[in-house]
Amino acid sequence: MSVLRSAGSSVSCVQHQGSRPQRFVADRDRHTDRLNGLCRIGLDEIRHRKGQKYMTVVVCHDSGKVVWMPDGHGKNVLHAFFEALGAERASRLTHVSADGALWIAKVLAECAPHALRVMDPFHVVAWATEALNTERRAS
Repeated sequence: MSVLRSAGSSVSCVQHQGSRPQRFVADRDRHTDRLNGLCRIGLDEIRHRKGQKYMTVVVCHDSGKVVWMPDGHGKNVLHAFFEALGAERASRLTHVSADGALWIAKVLAECAPHALRVMDPFHVVAWATEALNTERRAS
């Protein structure tokens, strides 16, 4: 199940269980390199808990699985992902979907300049809807 398509109650249930899901996943996947073989990835931030607590989510579009999900967001967190990925594996990335944040574009230009950057559908639809609403209000 993709985090981006899971019910809010499911995510809330996982968050309230503390470190048990993390420990289970870490034990289960301790011999698996989730960053190996990535070609097409998606980047997004999700807010969790009350306040401005964020997590950065990196998803493999080919498998549909979350491959990296640390606390925080921003340039430093995305740079940490590319450090963990390494230059050789970063050179194998062909497509990166993300929102239109300028800081994402800058990090991608620096760490994966060859990868095709595409906008994620959620933000494209949101921007188009806002533009239509602005035009509708103006007329």
